[in-house]
Amino acid sequence: MSVFANLPLAADAPNFGGAIANPFMVAAIIGCVLLMFVFVLVVLNYGTLWFQAYMSNAEIRMHQLVGMSLRQVNLRVIVQAKIMAMQAGVGRDAISGITTRRLEAHYLAGGNVMNVINAIIAAHRADIDLDFDRAAAIDLAGRDVLEAVRTSVYPKVIDCPDPTTSKKSTLSAVARNGVELRVNARVTVRTNLSQLIGGATEETIIARVGEGIITSIGSAENHLVVMENPERISKAVLERGLDAHTAFEIVSIDIADIVPGENIGARLQVDQAEANTRVARASAEETRAIAIAREQEMRVRTAENRARVVQAEAEIPLAMASAIREGRFYTFGHNEASGNGLPKG
Repeated sequence: MSVFANLPLAADAPNFGGAIANPFMVAAIIGCVLLMFVFVLVVLNYGTLWFQAYMSNAEIRMHQLVGMSLRQVNLRVIVQAKIMAMQAGVGRDAISGITTRRLEAHYLAGGNVMNVINAIIAAHRADIDLDFDRAAAIDLAGRDVLEAVRTSVYPKVIDCPDPTTSKKSTLSAVARNGVELRVNARVTVRTNLSQLIGGATEETIIARVGEGIITSIGSAENHLVVMENPERISKAVLERGLDAHTAFEIVSIDIADIVPGENIGARLQVDQAEANTRVARASAEETRAIAIAREQEMRVRTAENRARVVQAEAEIPLAMASAIREGRFYTFGHNEASGNGLPKG
């Protein structure tokens, strides 16, 4: 028997040409090639970030990186923030913790993701209760959440009045005795994270402290008492609760400088005396003017009376002439002769 007896015939051999000609097989091969090409592109573009997240236990999947890239999210920021959070041991809760979806949502809302993560880590190190939702809300409200956490740990000092916004370098208040005191205070505040959203800012603290200092000095009987015990001002201002509804908590109020100014009470008294003098002078001038007017009126009346006298004297000759013409004018001698009993002239 021949060695080639058991070999298949040419007709029984597989038809590779027909298989290649099959359109379904061609489409499958092309699809596999495309998938391999896409896989290679994905690995080349996102493989480094995915491997970095995987080795850091950040739990960021490859399809999440692709989706964030399509939504134009900065992948490096999200991956770095998630790695920092996981390495710091914060936000591990799957419901309320720092998830990739929350980081992406905060980034798309215009927030500063790295600032929020740094603030949460700093608060965690300082044993301050600050979760991601509150930190993100503070950041989206326009406040610097990292600076707020730092101020909570390290209180900062505010000058009252603020030299950067006020033209005056001191506060001016007047005691009951009328003496002016010029005061410069320093307010130590700490951020109140629970009231940071919607709470009043530093300007409100400065205004309230300034009002409290002026009120305390104004209620003092003597400026010397205030200068001897400036701590009474701080105590009185702190008891007023000026940090209510603000983003800060007042730690202390220190009177840095207090200097006496003008004696405003004495100056006001001098001004009042001068005003009274002017009023008296005006009243005297008014009386003098009335007297002068009265004098002029009397002179006019005297002149009128003199004119009447002259007029009456001018009428005497006329009356005598009229009496002579009418025969009613008699001399004294004629009257005695006629027996009228008149004396002889």
